[in-house]
Amino acid sequence: MFYLSDYTTNCAIYGQMAMHKNWRDCQAWRGENLEITTTSNEASKMFDAILTQYVGWYEEESLGGLEKTMQTMKQADPDFVLGQAICNGLSCLGGGESVYTNPKFKETIDNMLTLASKSNITQREQGHVNAVKLWSEGCIPEACLEWENILLTHPTDMMAIKFAHGSYFYLGYQEQLRDSVSRVLPHWSSDIPNYGYLMGMYGFGLVETNFYDKAEKYAKKGLAINPCDIWSSHANAHVLEMTGKQQEGINFLTSTADDWEKCDMLVPHIYWHLALYYIEKGDYEQALSIYDTEMLPRFKKSTGVGRVSNGASLLQRLEFNNVNVGDRWNDLYEEAKLHIDEHTTAYGDMHVVMACVGAKQRDTAKQMVQSVKEFVQNGFGHSAKVISEVGQPMIEAFEAYGREDYATAVNHLYPVRYRVTSVGGSNAQRDVVNLLLIVSAMLSPLKEHNKLARQLLLERQALRENSPMTERLMAKTLALHTD
Repeated sequence: MFYLSDYTTNCAIYGQMAMHKNWRDCQAWRGENLEITTTSNEASKMFDAILTQYVGWYEEESLGGLEKTMQTMKQADPDFVLGQAICNGLSCLGGGESVYTNPKFKETIDNMLTLASKSNITQREQGHVNAVKLWSEGCIPEACLEWENILLTHPTDMMAIKFAHGSYFYLGYQEQLRDSVSRVLPHWSSDIPNYGYLMGMYGFGLVETNFYDKAEKYAKKGLAINPCDIWSSHANAHVLEMTGKQQEGINFLTSTADDWEKCDMLVPHIYWHLALYYIEKGDYEQALSIYDTEMLPRFKKSTGVGRVSNGASLLQRLEFNNVNVGDRWNDLYEEAKLHIDEHTTAYGDMHVVMACVGAKQRDTAKQMVQSVKEFVQNGFGHSAKVISEVGQPMIEAFEAYGREDYATAVNHLYPVRYRVTSVGGSNAQRDVVNLLLIVSAMLSPLKEHNKLARQLLLERQALRENSPMTERLMAKTLALHTD
């Protein structure tokens, strides 16, 4: 069990010391056997600052934030290949960019490749270039292999660790998410910058593979090193979600908000976790209040599918619980409609169609289904395979649900329910798909589907011993179908 008394030092006092800010110059990188090909110490330091902000999910105010730090690095050395690789990698993992859908990004990738071919970069740096190129082409598993090969000889390369970790999350590769970090941990020591962030990364891999006690242990280690480590807070939030400790989760996140709110990039998602605890408890008003006051204002400052996913999955859960969310879908739809033809990941597509359905934009939802079918025929990379096998029926299920054709939703989703992990995301995030199947089966006019709903809820009760929402859904099912 996690107790706040296990660490008592406030982030403002201790965490700032724990957060790495002594940016490494060329010699420092060389001393860690991570040589980088640039003669500019300023570019070297800014590269370190970019990597640290990415790993820590925060904006370094003294440098003007992540975007400004990237600009400063490029100005210091426009020909810094590894610097270009990290920026392009962040566009892939953070923005879902693809060379097939964005001509300007293709030009950026081509420029990086041309520069790499003319530069005398190290084999490690070339591995990063290869990996980013593969990712931009949709070959995400192959990109991960490049990063894993780097880690065989350079296990303290945080760029490779973090990019692989993020990619495994996109892929739904849960064991790899865990094992990739466990392999390198013995090679690290507390004096290596950003060491503490490995604790939360490993903890997250553990919670996704159902090692809840061990995951909690590593989350606590990360927070003991740096209370502002939001990924460790995130890992612990998942533990408390998956083990049915809603009130403990509420207490944990609300009492540590001053720490994790410093890490701007992930804050909306942590508030999503907090709202989930309240939904589970049946306190829908509090969940809506969190959406309105903490999540929505932050969404409005961002763009992309990431803006849609947290909000859509939260509102969808509320509607599954018969909560009227009013016109809240409209803001999400305005962003979602811009991405109906992207298909970078099945996970992103799922939330885009969810927003279309939630906003009652049935024609747009139908248009997206058609777009998915065309992508499957002419698509590229790993996403095309996953969307073809799992994403398409899942998206069709959401679209059918929006038309109140619940039997069709069940028929699309039930055959692929055990393969949904491949769309990416976490167990907690993908649970919205489990709920879609349960609610659709409950509302279907077919008796065999109604029986399926009861069986699915019995499964859920066995896995989640303290789940008030499951009890409410079971009661509703039994009330609707007495036979």
